[in-house]
Amino acid sequence: MEQLRILVVDDEARMRKLVKDFLMIKGFQVLEAKDGEEALELFFRYKDIALILLDVMMPKLDGWEVLKTIRKHSKVPIMMLTARGEERDELQGFELGVDEYISKPFSPKILVARVEAILRRSKGASSDVLEVGGIQIDKGAHQVTIDGMPVELSYKEFELLTYFAESQGLALSREKILNHVWNYDYFGDARTIDTHVKKLRSKMGQKGEYIKTIWGMGYKFEVSE
Repeated sequence: MEQLRILVVDDEARMRKLVKDFLMIKGFQVLEAKDGEEALELFFRYKDIALILLDVMMPKLDGWEVLKTIRKHSKVPIMMLTARGEERDELQGFELGVDEYISKPFSPKILVARVEAILRRSKGASSDVLEVGGIQIDKGAHQVTIDGMPVELSYKEFELLTYFAESQGLALSREKILNHVWNYDYFGDARTIDTHVKKLRSKMGQKGEYIKTIWGMGYKFEVSE
């Protein structure tokens, strides 16, 4: 069985060991970094990292700076670990391309379950290609083109667009979108969806108009003929 490699970045040695032990029980290979600089060094050294668990408050480079740097080079799934539970921190993370967000203290078993859910979705993507209204979504290659031009989407933006395209004409509540795209019990604010939709619309250009807002409920994906 293939062993997936996960990078755990946290300045607390005890926290790294706790997370590492639980991940290794599940058969993952684990790399550890104690600060932001070491995290980037390992990220660029190992090309097969499947997921990154990234703490926010760290010496040398904090989690936000590490996240920004990685997102310039890779769409690898990233889960942020933080002791801060304020909504603005969470929304900032999603704006910068975070895939999941979990606040300390957390249950290691829940953390591992979320890790497995992310990896299941990224590995289990179908090779099907969706085509709708000039948008082509290659689920296997995790690539999107609009009118033949490639569009760079984060992991969550890609999942969101795919769900919309597969649910054409259906009214989707924010809760339904969270349950499908995040695929796990989510303890944050459902308005996180609005942040992702705003960025997705922007990247889609004129095609962003396909995502209609249903006030007080959620969204509907409707292609204009």
